[in-house]
Amino acid sequence: MSQGPYRLVAFDFDGTLADSFPWFARVINDVADRYRFRRIAPEETEILRGLDAAGIVRHLGIAPWKLPFISRHMHALVARDIAEIALFPGISAMLADLHAAGMPLAILSSNTRANVAAVLGPEARYVNDFACGVSLFGKAKRLRALVRGAGLAPGAVLYVGDEIRDHDAARAAGCDFAAVAWGYTRIEALRANGPTLVLTRPDAVVAAVTAP
Repeated sequence: MSQGPYRLVAFDFDGTLADSFPWFARVINDVADRYRFRRIAPEETEILRGLDAAGIVRHLGIAPWKLPFISRHMHALVARDIAEIALFPGISAMLADLHAAGMPLAILSSNTRANVAAVLGPEARYVNDFACGVSLFGKAKRLRALVRGAGLAPGAVLYVGDEIRDHDAARAAGCDFAAVAWGYTRIEALRANGPTLVLTRPDAVVAAVTAP
């Protein structure tokens, strides 16, 4: 895949735009008790940050049939606790700068549109397309649909995310992938998969997609 020029930037949400991990860490063991999978001990966090989504599911002993129920429950908890979740520093300015540069923006997320819009607040006006409520392993399909709906070639789309499944979705859809260093997955694990770009600060997104 070749880097740029891009005509659409699509973002993952949790861990990429929204700093939701502290909230996640607070609620996950209650969810584990409710759905009977392994609790996460504090010392396990760094191990999990190096795994892909399938590896995390296996590590926690989550039966695949439970995943949709867990996702719906987590979405309800986010809605309940929405005031605890905020955008990472620099995200609002980054979205505004991309919009000012005329770059169309999309969000591709497993979270619900209502939750995403609530955390974005006024910054939601910069987003042209919301592809939300995606299943844990359904991002590639939704990304391909997003690209088709925009009438673009896959190589004209950059997907920005913080998980290995984001990288895998971009690769399956034929899009470039930018790995962010401030999200959930350790940047070393993301880098090992060969992303098109590695971004250490939100404003690096602007530089990467607007450079001549």
